[in-house]
Amino acid sequence: MTDTVQQLKWWQSGIIYQIYPRSFQDSADQDGTGDGVGDLRGITARLPYLKSLGVQAAWLSPIFTSPMRDFGYDVADYCDIDPLFGDLADFDALVHEAHGLGLKVMLDYVPNHTSSDHAWFQEALTGKDSEKRDWYVWRDPGPDGGLPNNWKSFFGGPAWTLDEASGQYYLHQFLPTQPDLNWRNPDVRAAMFEVLRFWMRRGVDGFRVDVIWLLAEDDRYLDEPANPEWTPGDIEHNSVSHTYTQDQPETHQYIREMRTVLDEFDDRMMVGEIYLPVDQLLPYAGTPDTPMVHLPFNFHLILRPWQATAVREFADSYDAACRKIGTWPNWVLGNHDQRRFKSRLGAAQYRVAQTLLLTLRGTPTVYYGDEIGMQDVDIPRDRMVDPAGLQQPDSPAASRDPERTPMQWDASPNAGFSAADTTPWLPLADDFATVNVQAQEADPHSDLNFFRALTRLRQQHPALVGGDYTSLDSGHEDVFAFRRTLDSQSVTVLLNFGAGERDLGDVALGQALLSSLDDLPESGAKLRPNEARILLS
Repeated sequence: MTDTVQQLKWWQSGIIYQIYPRSFQDSADQDGTGDGVGDLRGITARLPYLKSLGVQAAWLSPIFTSPMRDFGYDVADYCDIDPLFGDLADFDALVHEAHGLGLKVMLDYVPNHTSSDHAWFQEALTGKDSEKRDWYVWRDPGPDGGLPNNWKSFFGGPAWTLDEASGQYYLHQFLPTQPDLNWRNPDVRAAMFEVLRFWMRRGVDGFRVDVIWLLAEDDRYLDEPANPEWTPGDIEHNSVSHTYTQDQPETHQYIREMRTVLDEFDDRMMVGEIYLPVDQLLPYAGTPDTPMVHLPFNFHLILRPWQATAVREFADSYDAACRKIGTWPNWVLGNHDQRRFKSRLGAAQYRVAQTLLLTLRGTPTVYYGDEIGMQDVDIPRDRMVDPAGLQQPDSPAASRDPERTPMQWDASPNAGFSAADTTPWLPLADDFATVNVQAQEADPHSDLNFFRALTRLRQQHPALVGGDYTSLDSGHEDVFAFRRTLDSQSVTVLLNFGAGERDLGDVALGQALLSSLDDLPESGAKLRPNEARILLS
């Protein structure tokens, strides 16, 4: 590795791998069976697999004590492990094993709201004079005696629920059982910062911060304007423009304070979940004098049309914007809230997308199972569990169950995720007997081994990690070509978004290092349909 790459932090040079704990590995209980839900011991047993992928960090979706009405994003105790996943000793063992393998551990931090079961909210419900009353957001009824305003929940319906005992409404931007914390209260901020310290003292290396752009609300509590682009059938939350509930100036202040807490510890980081346009997204990185999140999550590859010109234009503008303010780019193609990208983009473009994710300048985040080409699973209505889908039956796309199904390890019953005599918490994909880790380990041309080939190239060619990015004129609207350069090394990436063969001329000159079609074409060879090719140029 060159000095440039060695100077990068682990969260810049490495790949983050997201694990949805419920779906990764169900370990056997003392009687030799499981409960159909993944757990910490299961993750620990599979850490060598993560190491073999060439990733740097494991990000765990929430594992805290929770009634699981939103599957862990409703936290009842921020400083303990839900028994469903194990206990603190299991967590400590996981961190120890991960660090021994050279892997970092990241947790999902959920600061915007708690569970209604949390002791803080239970205390707040005792009355308006409660010491914890102002830890949440309360409003008197509106002038008509009804809701305080028209704010919407992400899961459908109003974002307010009446506490009949006091006659006031409390705010919840998700389920009514997920009341929003009042981050204007300094005691709330102090308590939530102690949560960060608790886990960092246990060795946690970083945090993915849930819905970080929602922490503050406008204190005038005005109605939000109607969204003129909304149409019936779309998610109800989108029916208004979120002028007063998202991206408020105070949020930036709270994140700067949060960053100060992380900086009390060596080499820790946080990535913020932020669904905003780039001009609003990148300010969440802060400035050198007042830093905020290390990585503002960039979801735009998920949200943009899958077209070579559109992707190139975004990559160019985003990279330039990151350079202008001195922040590090990052890229995402899927997560626990989005359709799996092989389903979304199609099998023909799957390896093109995988190559793009792992070769652009910046930190890639990979969702478990995407490395073997897992796809969305059609969940029957009677097996659906996601509250986002159950509460919005008229919006079929609202459910997130299809992308959260169990990891496919082998062809045995339940795909090796759990014991044969258990029922997994979500149904398995019909293709698990052929699309699984064990089968793909044995196939040199599999999606899994293609993924590993990409991560090996990152390790072997520092330009793919720390090199500059420059897009190239390919001469074809359906081809995106770019070059990564570092010192004297230059690597060219060619991506054919179309179904036609393309002659790229001099752009295709160079020694082929990898092709998504498994062979190594000669220098200058035409780019084949749906091909991704990497060249030493």
